[in-house]
Amino acid sequence: MDSTFVNQVMSKNVLTVDKSTSIQEAAEKMHKSNVGCVVVTDDLKPVGIVTERDFVTKVAAEGRPLFTEISEVMSSPLITIDQEETIWEASEMMKQKTIHKLPVLEDEKIIGIITTTDIVRISSLGSDSQMRRVCDQILLRMKDK
Repeated sequence: MDSTFVNQVMSKNVLTVDKSTSIQEAAEKMHKSNVGCVVVTDDLKPVGIVTERDFVTKVAAEGRPLFTEISEVMSSPLITIDQEETIWEASEMMKQKTIHKLPVLEDEKIIGIITTTDIVRISSLGSDSQMRRVCDQILLRMKDK
């Protein structure tokens, strides 16, 4: 049975900002790039992530000034996945960690991101045989547990 891998589904449009970037500048870049999160870097190494939800819960709800550095509101350590993992593994990781966005790492560099929306899209856009294959993967994994 064929598997669907993260690198087949991930988006390569990943926005990154340095940890010293202000939350306002990060939000402006997210808006301009039309993305729902930003990966935070330190000397180009990914160290955290800030999502739209973080802007609600950690910025607006706490009344943080817009000049606050993004590193103060990022989720860290950054949870990542390898591009050769299956979407099943990505789904399991998201479920266990209660996250919706999973950066894809290769050689300590962000090369993409997979989201719950991507997983739903691949499940709903596929042909019946593709959907059956995804369901079979899930059922096989459930049997092993």
